[in-house]
Amino acid sequence: MKVLLMYRDHDFDLQQKLPSNEEALIQDLELNTLFNAMSLGDNFLFEVAKKSVLSSVYSDLDTILYRQDVLKDSLKNSSIVRNIYNIAVEAIENEKKYYFSIFTRYPAAILHSSMDVLHMFMEMLKKLKSIADQHADKFESEGFKRFFTMLKKELDDEYFESIQNHLKELEFRDGILISAELGKGNKGVNYILRKQEDKKQSLIDRIFSKRPDAYTFYISERDESGARALSDLKDRGINLVANALAQSADHILSFFNILRTELAFYIGCLNLYEKLAQIGEPVSFPIPVASSERRHSFKGLYDVCLALTMEQKIVGNDLNADNKDLAIITGANQGGKSTFLRSIGLAQLMMQCGMFVPAEYFSANICDGIFTHYKRKEDATMKSGKLDEELSRMSDIVDNIKPNSMVLFNESFAATNEREGSEIARQIITALIEKRIKVFFVTHLFEFAYSFYNKKLENVIFLRAERRNDGKRTFKITEGKPLQTSYGEDLYKKIFGESY
Repeated sequence: MKVLLMYRDHDFDLQQKLPSNEEALIQDLELNTLFNAMSLGDNFLFEVAKKSVLSSVYSDLDTILYRQDVLKDSLKNSSIVRNIYNIAVEAIENEKKYYFSIFTRYPAAILHSSMDVLHMFMEMLKKLKSIADQHADKFESEGFKRFFTMLKKELDDEYFESIQNHLKELEFRDGILISAELGKGNKGVNYILRKQEDKKQSLIDRIFSKRPDAYTFYISERDESGARALSDLKDRGINLVANALAQSADHILSFFNILRTELAFYIGCLNLYEKLAQIGEPVSFPIPVASSERRHSFKGLYDVCLALTMEQKIVGNDLNADNKDLAIITGANQGGKSTFLRSIGLAQLMMQCGMFVPAEYFSANICDGIFTHYKRKEDATMKSGKLDEELSRMSDIVDNIKPNSMVLFNESFAATNEREGSEIARQIITALIEKRIKVFFVTHLFEFAYSFYNKKLENVIFLRAERRNDGKRTFKITEGKPLQTSYGEDLYKKIFGESY
């Protein structure tokens, strides 16, 4: 049985390798805040959220749209989806109660333990079948429709009846019938468990029917060696059946594990959706386009992690950067530039893993890699200067980046003087956009920003943190040419007062 709620043609791999820059993405975009909101303290949900979001750099357009449809169904039928998830969790937790590792080398113990597990699994599967029968028509996505169709087809009445009959037969209420052959040294070989004769005969037929010749011997109650020998014969006979039954239980357990894992992503999305709804923040399903295109436009985009941290609505931004390879963001200190940059990265990751995004409208091309280059604190060990450390991280990015990726720069290359920092930034950014890499660059390096502004390039857009005449920050990012000041004087007055 296949789940296929994350991909059309294969299961979601919780052990998959994450991008080499996962730690930088988590730190710079404050992703743990997002993961915590999705998991609500559940470690398993946290892990699935982390793997789903960070592995989205490998997503394709078809997978994104496939997941969006499944998530839309989940939002419309949240209680049903949560019920299915809870059934999977219950089945997995119950299975652990029947596992006795100290007995696993004894076929009889394996057999009885596996039978108990299968009886329990049958009840869980019947619950899933009942949900499919009652609610399948409420779902419209390809993923859920195929999932419910599979349940109805695989878990029909004939399947459950067949399982019940097999389990009843394996109780061996009338004893165990085993055949064997004599091998070298008259040792028993080729032990085979045989099916009991049909017991549906009438009493008269059973009494007078001809039976094959048979010999019977009895073991004394005090004969421990004989009892052990008989037990050994029994284990040899049921060994293959016990292993087959254990494999069947493992197969069904694997189904529940995959179901739990794939639904965990959507449960995390439901948790996040409900949290943002409480705050009053809007979400929407983005419109992704192929990575070869250049599209980046949105309305009301906000930093979802900041909203979750403050637990209140925050300022959103609008932008039309279609057909742009480079966005240079300048303006007043503490004007919302870093928050805006983080909202870009978060929305891109959320879109690429098939989630809704924190915006009223959002459309962007898929990126074949997402990288961040943020300023870091001084190296406490003094093994290298800040500029060396920045260039080292930039070198790592260059080693792993490829065309149609995206890089978010925040105050990069400012560890040296204005002229050198601007020249380093100019050469690096020029090389990146020549290789079809999308760049968002927050900076106070005026020479760098103005050098691009003077070129009047059609694929470059200039944004600025808005500041009113009285110095008040609106936290809005609007189009505007670079300014030579970041209005540090405003912060000075705010901290030390007008008299200084």
